[in-house]
Amino acid sequence: MKKIFLTCFFILCLLFPASAETKSPSNIKDCSEGFNRAVFKFNNGLDKAIIRPIAIGYRKLPNGLRAVTGNFLNNLSNLVTIPNNALQGDFGKAGNNIARLGINSTIGILGIFDVAKGMGFKRLEKEDYGQTLGAMGAGPGCYLVLPILGPSTARDTFGTIISLVGGDPWYNVTIRNDTQYFKNSDYYFSKIGSGVDFRAKNLDALDNLEENSMDFYASIKSLYLQDRQKKILNSQKITETQDDSDWDEVSSD
Repeated sequence: MKKIFLTCFFILCLLFPASAETKSPSNIKDCSEGFNRAVFKFNNGLDKAIIRPIAIGYRKLPNGLRAVTGNFLNNLSNLVTIPNNALQGDFGKAGNNIARLGINSTIGILGIFDVAKGMGFKRLEKEDYGQTLGAMGAGPGCYLVLPILGPSTARDTFGTIISLVGGDPWYNVTIRNDTQYFKNSDYYFSKIGSGVDFRAKNLDALDNLEENSMDFYASIKSLYLQDRQKKILNSQKITETQDDSDWDEVSSD
């Protein structure tokens, strides 16, 4: 895993070196805008036909049920967050998240109850390999829109690939390895659940953004790039129009 990460990091630093120009989200190039807009249009149509209606139905569920679902998904995300905490040298955060994962997976019944929070282990910002690559100096490269997964950059796409080739323990035990405890569908259901949970939390914000934007594509691109920059810099500044911390969950995990 370490060899894979270092190889990808080396390639990214050669292809996309960080510079003063690329530190500003507004200066990140949209190298394939025509393709990106076509994929964005496809994703937006898919959202209106399937994802948004499901998210509306999800929001009608009792608050308690949505809370335990969110807790379970957040607990799973620690499997990727913890190694990225360590790679970034945030060993205090790694220790906090290891404790949260252990306590909530056992006493909290697979994470559906956030028992660890009551014991003083706070829920921290999620981390992924795209953020780690950025924190280690790799530039973002070109902006990309991926089918279904949505907004990304060349660097964040590399981060997703790292997860799929060994960096995500949840992917390893469900998809890559044939185990008697988990099925492939467990992974896909968790990712779909994460997408629906994120969409439901941001339903009003994204609807308002689309209604009031002259160019919805440009607005989403700006929002995504600002949020990624905030996370890479570990900034506490709230991204305008966004009320949830899980913006990168659909694109990078």
